[in-house]
Amino acid sequence: DSSEEYLNERPEEETEQYLLFEVQELKIGIRVDYVLETIISYSVTSLPLLPEYVRGVINLRGEIIPIVDVRLRLSRPGSEGAPVIVVSVGGNQLGILVDRVVQMVKLRKKDVQPLPARGKQKLISGMCSLPEAGTMLVLDCPALLET
Repeated sequence: DSSEEYLNERPEEETEQYLLFEVQELKIGIRVDYVLETIISYSVTSLPLLPEYVRGVINLRGEIIPIVDVRLRLSRPGSEGAPVIVVSVGGNQLGILVDRVVQMVKLRKKDVQPLPARGKQKLISGMCSLPEAGTMLVLDCPALLET
């Protein structure tokens, strides 16, 4: 049957998985290839002379990981005692302080659109409409390492 051959030859749509989390009222996704793990319980050691958004460091199985408060990077009030998503960016491990980890979502690459006007918002690289959850912003992980 020729229609069956056509279906077998049709390329699959490219998809990416994102870990969806919340920061205040914002829904933000991070590509899962950056995510190492999520930590609920931890102790942050403060360090002097760091930017305000770097809350300090944690010791994770012998690795010292800096913790970045995404709220402060997005010019919002800081958070306390929130979950941390540990990511790997360019060989560097970094903890991202978030309000709540929501779920994993699988999206078609073509559904993730660039921001209409990126301007000063360097941490968000794109956006996507989610059927049940509204708009998801896409976190630009390499931008977290920039000052």
